[in-house]
Parts: sequence; structure tokens; C-alpha cells
Amino acid sequence: MSMNAYETTNTFLKRAMSVLDLEPGYETLLLTPRREVRVELTIRMDDGSIGNYIGYRVQHDNARGPYKGGLRYHPEVDVDEVRSLASLMTWKTAVIDVPFGGAKGGIQVDPTKLSEKEIERLTRRFVDLIHDFIGERVDIPAPDVNTNAKVMGWFFDQYTLHEGFSPGVVTGKPVSLHGSLGRESATGRGAMLAIREVLAADGKKLQGTSFSVQGFGNVGSWFARLAHAQGAKIVAVSDVKGGIFVGDGIDVPKLLEHVKATGSVVGFAGARSINNEEILTVDCDVLVPAALGHVITDKVAAEIRAKYVVEGANGPCTLEGSDVLDQRGVLCLPDIWANAGGVTVSYFEWVQNLQQHRWSEEKVNEELERHIVAAHKDIRAAMARYKTSMRTAAFVLALERVKAATDQRGHG
Repeated sequence: MSMNAYETTNTFLKRAMSVLDLEPGYETLLLTPRREVRVELTIRMDDGSIGNYIGYRVQHDNARGPYKGGLRYHPEVDVDEVRSLASLMTWKTAVIDVPFGGAKGGIQVDPTKLSEKEIERLTRRFVDLIHDFIGERVDIPAPDVNTNAKVMGWFFDQYTLHEGFSPGVVTGKPVSLHGSLGRESATGRGAMLAIREVLAADGKKLQGTSFSVQGFGNVGSWFARLAHAQGAKIVAVSDVKGGIFVGDGIDVPKLLEHVKATGSVVGFAGARSINNEEILTVDCDVLVPAALGHVITDKVAAEIRAKYVVEGANGPCTLEGSDVLDQRGVLCLPDIWANAGGVTVSYFEWVQNLQQHRWSEEKVNEELERHIVAAHKDIRAAMARYKTSMRTAAFVLALERVKAATDQRGHG
């Protein structure tokens, strides 16, 4: 029986706790979510019938600041998954050192089966039922799987009906509706900066390094675009429909045009087609899983040819998969650092909203780089101090920061 996402996260955490040798009570204190909200969402469907969906918001920890975390619309959303992702957010915000805690939300729905109007009604209904538990200084949702800037616009509007003008209640809003410049590319940019730092520490450059990118959504496509612009060789990419391989590197700007025209990477001229399993084991220097979780199992990990894995997605490695990578000497850049660009720029958006002031895109990108680079230095220091993998070191760093805030508040 393989572990679910929640158990995997907690196992990684417990390893970090044993490295730190924390008193037993802290395990309960730092692992247990503070609050879990479950709501029944009934909406009127376009055909006049009644639709019923379950929504969740799990608030994990707010010792370091307001709860923060995405909102996903997916048929497989359940409380376990949301708990795991809420916990990950606590550690992610701590590693990247922005003053937030961790939360996550989701609605169990297949958005492809709903019209845009139905999704809007569902979003507004969700806000109606959880607005008492969220707010600019309480809990700040953001886009996640199958949600986007448009959904955040509806969310902000509905919240404002209840609580008055509060643009900082959600991040990832459209730029014209109090969003931040640089937010859309932030997660992909953060991942690109993270691998740049890791390669540099090994005396290498992005230029000429070969990459395979699984998932060509927001994170994967921005990562590919930005790494390509730095001279990296993107040899393989995939999306839900399949993948493509070009040994001497894909022309990413051309591929983006192809995707815009056809809706998929499949059928790109001059590329060999590969499937979603092969994308993980192609011959390359760096593998970037930027799709869904738990794709790198122990079986897959044993066959990965890359020397580095950049976790663009949340939790792409199973526990066993992660262990196999460690044993094989493959350096894995953990999600709580590698994909923290999104939450970092969400923090900048929130700051801009509270100050009612807009930053330039240059300033946003500059500040993001500063956070990613500083976190890399701190993670390396923890790796050296505790002689652990990069993942354990990142969790250790996060735990130290959350524990310090918990103690300083007098909750320890």
C-alpha cells in the first residue's frame, strides 16, 4: 500500500524532526492543522437542476503570518490531499522566508463538465460559505490546479460584497484588478532560478544543460521559456495528450505558438513523439516534473537518467521514489523551495494591495531572485550542518523557522 500525499509529507517532516531532535510534543504541535472547514456547495446549474459539490479549506499553521495557499478545482480533491498541501505551504513559506503560514483549499468538481457561468456560481457560493474564515490578515487563497486569475477576480468581488473592499484577500488576480506584474511567470521563474543556483554550485551553467519538462501548463511552459532564453537545451516536453522529443533542443518560442494554435505540444514539427512515462526517463541532465503529484515512484526513479530533478509540481516524488533518487546520487530540488516562486510573488502582490501601490515587473523579478538565492544559501548551510539530502535540509530549515515563531509567540 503506497502512502497518500498527507502521509508522504508527514514522513518527510518526521525525518527532519528527528534530525533536529525535537521534543515529542512539537510533533503534534507542528503537524496538526489548526482548522479544517468543509462546506456543501449547492448551485443552480444552467439547465435548471441543482448541483451539489463539497468544498474544503484547511488552515494548517499561522505562527509566522496569515494562512496562505491555493484553491484547486479537481474531481479528486479530498481532505487528505488538502491537508498535505496545506502543510506543504507552511514549510514552503518558511523556507522562502515570506511572513505567511500555510493553508489549502479545494472543491471536488470536474470543471471541464461545467460551463463558465456554473464555475463562477460555484466560486461565489464557496466565498459565501467561507468568508468568515478568510481575509487579508487571516487567510489569503490563490490559484492552483484548474483555477486562474479570472476565478480569483470573482472570489475577490464576492468577498468584497460581504466585507467591503479587500483586494488582498486573494492573490493571483488579474493585473488590471489589483494583481501583480510578474505573477504569471513566477513559479516557472523561481524554478529556473533554483536550478541555476544549484548548477552554479556545481560549477555548471544553464547554458548548454539539457532539460526534460513534464507538464506544459503555467509552470512548465514558463520554465521552458525562461530556461531556453538563458541558453538551456529543452529536449523533451509533455502535456496530458502526450510528449515530444528533440535531441538537439526544442525551439521553445515556436512550440509556444504551436500550443497556442493546437492546444497541445503533440504534433510539433520535427519532433519525435513520446509518451508521459518516457518523458521522465529520457536522456537529459535535468528532469522537471511540473504536472501532478506522485509521478516519480521507486520504479521510475530507478530509470531516471537525469542528474538533477526540479520539483516544479507539488509532491511529484513518492517517498520511495525520493529515497531511490537519493541512493542513486540524483540531486532533487524539493518542491518547498523549487516551486516557491508563486507564493513569493503572491506575497509581493499582497504587500502591494495592503499599500495600495504597484511595483514594476523588474522590481518583482529582482525581489523574487533575492528570495530564491537566499533560500538556496540557507538550505546548503543546513545540508552541510546536518549532512542530509536537500529535501530534508529544506524541511529542517522550515521547521526551525516555524518552531522559533511558535516559541516566540508562547505557544510552544
